[in-house]
Amino acid sequence: MRKIIVGTRQSKLALTQTNWVIKQLEHYCEKHGLPFTFETKKLVTKGDRILDVTLSKVGGKGLFVKEIEDAMLQENIDIAVHSMKDMPFVSPDGLMIGAIPVREDARDCLVMNKGQNLDDLPEGALVGTSSLRRTAQLKLLRPDLKLESIRGNIDTRMNKISTASFDAVVLAAAGLHRMGWKERIGLYLSTDDCIPAVGQGALAIQCRSEDAEVKELLQYIHHQETARVVEAERAFLGKLNGGCQVPLAGYAQCHDDSTKIKMVGFVGSPDGETIYKYSLDGENGLELGEKVAQKLLDQGAEEILREFRG
Repeated sequence: MRKIIVGTRQSKLALTQTNWVIKQLEHYCEKHGLPFTFETKKLVTKGDRILDVTLSKVGGKGLFVKEIEDAMLQENIDIAVHSMKDMPFVSPDGLMIGAIPVREDARDCLVMNKGQNLDDLPEGALVGTSSLRRTAQLKLLRPDLKLESIRGNIDTRMNKISTASFDAVVLAAAGLHRMGWKERIGLYLSTDDCIPAVGQGALAIQCRSEDAEVKELLQYIHHQETARVVEAERAFLGKLNGGCQVPLAGYAQCHDDSTKIKMVGFVGSPDGETIYKYSLDGENGLELGEKVAQKLLDQGAEEILREFRG
């Protein structure tokens, strides 16, 4: 009987996601008589420790994954459950994404004090977000809004509505869905109005490249359609050399009636004054993501990206 150690961040959302993955794997092992048990190991990342500055100022890639990846390379854990949008484009040597489960709702949403529409927010309303990407797109929709950075776990950010002077906070709908907090959502932002972060709503199950047993087991929870669109989004991210500290967005969807993928990419200044956006269809996710990224670079997006990479 092999015990598989599953690494995760300590937040309520991270543990909820990890427990969901473990339950899926336990069900599969029980059904097929496979000799595996699972144990959770909680880890703290740099992104969890530094909460008093914006992600863009913390800088660097892998803010929420590096310590977990180190534990896996040292064989202290066997797999890790990450939010895909936290994952750098390239995994360290010896590690790989072994599975991408079915995607949750990729949209952003507003948790609001009052109302169920963006127009319900008062003139100059104070809105909290941890994302330059969201800031840039909300400024396009409502230039009058005052956007202020907030950091912390999902429950900490939601509490800003009742404990601080915020009129609304912007969060990923997927997190609220997984936590069972759908009723707290005042408004879903369409993917046209607020293009999601690369990989938003998807999970990345990481493992060691040489661990054949685990790689085979993870295929049970791998969702091919989600993997195809996430591949396009991550190719876009890689081409732009971006990360969670850069104001970019990329979202891909499979067409219902064909093998084609529709991809839209976005780079914008946080004040909403300079925006680059492009969409394209294609069948090869890797090529599609790179083409959309190149179009934005051709338009001049590198100037914005260079500022935030620095």
